[in-house]
Amino acid sequence: MRTPAENAQLALLLEVTATPKPGNVDRAREYPDLRFEHFMAGAVGANEGLRAAAGDPIGESFERAIEGMADQRGGNTQFGALLLLVPLIRAASDGDGASSGSEELTPERAAHVAEATTVADAAAFYRAFEHVDVAVDDPPADMEALDVRRGADAVPAIEKRGMTLYDVFERSADRDDVAREWVSGFPRTFAAADRIAALDGLVSDRAARVFLELLADEPDTHVVTKYGESTAQEVSAAAATALDGDTDPDALADDLVERGVNPGTTADLVAAGLFVALERGLDV
Repeated sequence: MRTPAENAQLALLLEVTATPKPGNVDRAREYPDLRFEHFMAGAVGANEGLRAAAGDPIGESFERAIEGMADQRGGNTQFGALLLLVPLIRAASDGDGASSGSEELTPERAAHVAEATTVADAAAFYRAFEHVDVAVDDPPADMEALDVRRGADAVPAIEKRGMTLYDVFERSADRDDVAREWVSGFPRTFAAADRIAALDGLVSDRAARVFLELLADEPDTHVVTKYGESTAQEVSAAAATALDGDTDPDALADDLVERGVNPGTTADLVAAGLFVALERGLDV
């Protein structure tokens, strides 16, 4: 029986093998400076942090996972996915690294883990930005001192305000889907897991299908950050036509890769959904 950390690593690997995931690296498509092999290496490198998440502090485990993930030449491969996976591993664990049972991995348990985070967890989260470049939006004026791009330099402001990691995500949940998952009980993650489990066929094919469904359902906030709301809406509409059979998903994937438009947050949600499905007994 796989441990939660092993299922999390498998989820990262299954996510990147799924194709087509329009705009994202998969086993059939990559970018000149961000390749399939970088994602494979990132998933392997994150292992120590994933294993730590079963019992060590959430922020410390996340920082270790990011440091390991970044030990490859592609840069940021799975930052958002790891940010979702670390609390889910804790929610699925008995504290000794073993699974606590599929019935234990619930939105309520995951929400409890997120709400129990500390100021030290927030500080470690900020330090994680020292290891890799991450595309983020400009913060509101009253949060300039808390800009995650400041990395460790923002930690004194975090500590002065007494902000936990949950508090940090509450302030950005209106513009970032990963943060929104953290403060709302991971609803899209668990919905993705249910959908992956309900579909038939290869798990990687199910993941690709759920990627399109998630993308069609809501604009990707990573695309919003990098390219604006109109482009994100356009990509979501294109995903819907691909689901309806009016657009070839492979052609859409080729087009988005050529344009460099990558719905990375949607891929993060798929990875997290795969983890929940695996923990609940998805057979691979």
